[in-house]
Amino acid sequence: MLKLEVALADRAYPILIGDGLLSDAAVLSRHIKARDLLLVSNTTVAPLYADRVRAALTDRRVVELLLPDGEQYKNLQHVSRVLDVLIANAFGRDCQVLALGGGVVGDLAGFAASCYQRGVAFVQLPTTLLAQVDSSVGGKTGVNHPGGKNMIGAFHQPAVVIADTATLATLPPRELRAGLAEVVKYGLIFDPKFLAWIEDNVDALLKLDPSALAHAIHRSCELKADVVRRDERESGDRALLNLGHTFGHAIETATGYTEWLHGEAVAAGMVIAADMSARLGLLKDADVRRVRTLLERIGLPVEPPRFGAQRALDCMRVDKKVKAGRIRLVLLEKLGAARFTADYPDDVLAGTLAAHFG
Repeated sequence: MLKLEVALADRAYPILIGDGLLSDAAVLSRHIKARDLLLVSNTTVAPLYADRVRAALTDRRVVELLLPDGEQYKNLQHVSRVLDVLIANAFGRDCQVLALGGGVVGDLAGFAASCYQRGVAFVQLPTTLLAQVDSSVGGKTGVNHPGGKNMIGAFHQPAVVIADTATLATLPPRELRAGLAEVVKYGLIFDPKFLAWIEDNVDALLKLDPSALAHAIHRSCELKADVVRRDERESGDRALLNLGHTFGHAIETATGYTEWLHGEAVAAGMVIAADMSARLGLLKDADVRRVRTLLERIGLPVEPPRFGAQRALDCMRVDKKVKAGRIRLVLLEKLGAARFTADYPDDVLAGTLAAHFG
C-alpha cells in the first residue's frame, strides 16, 4: 500500500493507494471512524463493491443509498435524495458519508456532506481511474446546472481517500481512457519527465499493468496533493489543474452531460488549449502534435463536436473562472509548464474556437 498526505494543517488527510483495500477490514476500520455511516454509491458500482465495504464495517450502522449512474444525474435533485436519507435516519453530526464510485458520486455525496448540519465528515472510496487520480483529492464537491458545469458546490475536504486499484479491473475501457486524460494533464502542466513516462507506458496502462497504474496514480496524487497544500481554494496555482477544462466544460454543457465523459471532454479541451498556446507563440507546433498524438494513442477524442464557436463561447462565459467579464484560461508555455491568464487577444480565442467548434 502506498500512502500520501494532503498537508492542510488540522484538516490534513491521507491518500491510501493499493490493491484490495475495499476488502481490508483493518484499513477501513482504522480510517473510517464514525459509528453511523451513509454509503452512497450508484447502480453500477454498488453491486460490485458495496458488500465488501459493508462486510469490512460489520460493527457499524451502515445505511445504503444507490443513485443512477451518469453525469446527467449530478444535480441538486440527487443531492436532496442524499439529504433526505440522512434526515430520515436521524444521522447526527458525528456520522460519515462514504462515497463509493467515480467522480459523480464523490462530488455529489461530498457536497451533500458539506451541507448536512453545516458539514459532516465524508470519505472518498474512488472506483474509477479519473476519481483516483483527480476528483477524489482536494475537496472540490458540487453538482452541475443546465447552464454550466459544477456551478453549485463547496470546498469540503474528505477525512481520507482510499483508492483500491483492484476496482480498475472492472472499469469499462472507455472509462479507463477518460481517466488517463487527467493523468496526462499532470504531465503537461507540472512534470515533463512524467509526461515522457506516460508516452513510454501507454500500452502498459491500457493493459492495466499493476505497477504502471500504481505509479500513474501515485504520481498524479502526489502532484495534486502538493498544489492543494499550496492553494486549497484555487486562488493561485491550483487553477492550473483546469488545463483543458474550460473548453471541455463547454463540450459537456452543450451536449447536456450525456454524450461525452468528463475525461473525454478534457482531452479535446487540452488539444484546443495547446493549439491556442501555439497561436499565441507560447508553444511549438511540434509540441501541439505531441499532445494530440499521445491522446490519440490512448484512444481519446481530440476534437469537439462542431456545434459552433458562438455556442462554445456562450458556454465558456458561464464558468467559475470568469472574472470581471474575462474568460481566464490555462495555457501551456511549454510541455511541463502552464500559466493561468486572461491576457490574450480576443481574436486569437475567436480563431481557435472557429477552428475547432466550427
